[in-house]
Amino acid sequence: MRFQLTDEQVELRATVRGVIGRRAGAGVWGLVAPRGGAADRCSPAPPKNGTARPGDFEPRLDRGLWRVLGELGFFSLRLSESDGGAGLGLPEAVLAFEEAGRALVPGPLVATHLAAGEVPGAAEGEVVVAAADGRLVEWMDEADVVRKGAEGAVALKSVDPLTPLHRVPAPAPADPVAVLLTAAEQLGTAVRACELAVQHARTREQFGQPIGAFQAVKHLCAEILVRVEVARVAVYAAAVTGDRGDIAAARLLADEAAVRGARDCLQVHGGMGFTWESEVHLLLKRAWVRAQRGGGGREGEELLAADLVG
Repeated sequence: MRFQLTDEQVELRATVRGVIGRRAGAGVWGLVAPRGGAADRCSPAPPKNGTARPGDFEPRLDRGLWRVLGELGFFSLRLSESDGGAGLGLPEAVLAFEEAGRALVPGPLVATHLAAGEVPGAAEGEVVVAAADGRLVEWMDEADVVRKGAEGAVALKSVDPLTPLHRVPAPAPADPVAVLLTAAEQLGTAVRACELAVQHARTREQFGQPIGAFQAVKHLCAEILVRVEVARVAVYAAAVTGDRGDIAAARLLADEAAVRGARDCLQVHGGMGFTWESEVHLLLKRAWVRAQRGGGGREGEELLAADLVG
């Protein structure tokens, strides 16, 4: 079976990418408000003179960006038209979240999307909603509404400087839609890792030729691409079927594509990928954090195994 995007779906994806791209400017740093900065204004890019420190860029949530996403209809995509939404389905939501993952848009996107229609103001981007997703709650301190399941949460030191985290002692079962939208974000991050790896392999030269001419680098880039395309097919198919087993498989493949893809992208970039003027290390850190959300790892494996045995 061939899954071909409709013209409307292609236009939706391009619109989301364009809006986020214009807001981001030069890169992911344009999507955060730094420590002590204005929450309604994007931050400048970090300095490129080697003086950037992780603590300088612990962000505040960019409320202006949140409202832009609300006006775009990002959070209300699946609401009926009578409720003020676009009346679209999971496939369209997956395309939108894939673009958000590609740009590393910070904030509790999944929780706010799922709250649209239930929490007043969430659909319009006026209210930020956080919720426990597995053992983690993202952006709890800056959310306007923290949905149940986050009781007893304790602050964590996050490996991703752009994702403040809390841990909850007793996680609730993962919502299948949240699992799928997380998979879509992971897919988008894997796509970005592939783009950056290929771009660097084409432009970085050693011994008088682009490093992409060397077989070892070719293999890394090819493996990133293969994982991306396998994950893409699984995520898109799960969005069509909505089956829990399909969603679990898609999530496992997307987590692998994002984490391993970002690691391989770092390998292609060498030491430059670890520097703060590059977004490559942020791809890996965000992929690590997302992989710990509900429905990933052992939880997804157990669900998929039970589905296959059944």
